[in-house]
Amino acid sequence: MAWTANDIPDLSGRTAVVTGANSGIGFCTARELARAGARVLLACRSEERGKDAVRRILRDVPAARAGYRHLDLGDLSTVRAFAKEYDADRLDLLVNNAGVMALPHRTTPDGFESQMGVNHLGHFALTGLLMRHLLDTPGARVVTVSSWLHAIADVDLGDLNSERGYRRWIAYARSKSANLLFVHELARRLAAVGADTVAAAAHPGYARTELQTRGARMENRRVAERLIGIANRVVGQSAEAGALPLLYAATAPGVRPDSFTGPRLQGWRGSPAPSWRAKWTLDDRAGEMLWAASEQLTGVTYPMVVPPAG
Repeated sequence: MAWTANDIPDLSGRTAVVTGANSGIGFCTARELARAGARVLLACRSEERGKDAVRRILRDVPAARAGYRHLDLGDLSTVRAFAKEYDADRLDLLVNNAGVMALPHRTTPDGFESQMGVNHLGHFALTGLLMRHLLDTPGARVVTVSSWLHAIADVDLGDLNSERGYRRWIAYARSKSANLLFVHELARRLAAVGADTVAAAAHPGYARTELQTRGARMENRRVAERLIGIANRVVGQSAEAGALPLLYAATAPGVRPDSFTGPRLQGWRGSPAPSWRAKWTLDDRAGEMLWAASEQLTGVTYPMVVPPAG
């Protein structure tokens, strides 16, 4: 029988952080976690949109415990501020959802190529800075959102910031491969210290959100934006459906470390199921190298988790 949001267990007493929760699958994820009883912090770049998302959740779920916190994953100073100001006594679920897709070339305030900076490096830093809260909470989970488009390109460990040439879709795919490789290495390190924290990954398939059209809109490519919009309507599934793999990875019993959950039907749409992933996202040596590079670039280390012996 297909898994739905109705299958989410009671989350009363749990605390969740969802990045990029003001719209799309992030909003749907935050709303359903709140509906199940969790206290949910919507970590968003825009205060206006973040607070509006909280109001929409409260409209749909009047008893929800939801709040907005400022977080711009493209600016590590706000990532550090978010972690420093995190005042809950537990952290059961961290959903690393926020992302950008196929943007024109630009860099973050920290000098990173924007897609790698937001999609991977910002979440790497956030997870590390919140790790002690996760480890102190029995059965905590970290769910990082990747994409089936990761299959287009492996991570270029010698050029994480695309300095040797920028192609928007290749850069996006590399950032999504980095998400999966990060989950792989984090799962290995958590296992090495005997932690019961689960690091897992998920993807929404092809969901109708503003993510696909943002890059074309930024460059005023109106024909491309119109064509993408048509594809969204014809092929895409709803944001609610796209959120189901995230919700499954975050809440379903028995989710395994380093698992990858996506839609059942060819990875595009349907109920949550185990998803195919490229072999390079399971490479131990590549995971170690990406981890070391991410620590160096962000200045964030994970002293509570260590590499596996050997």
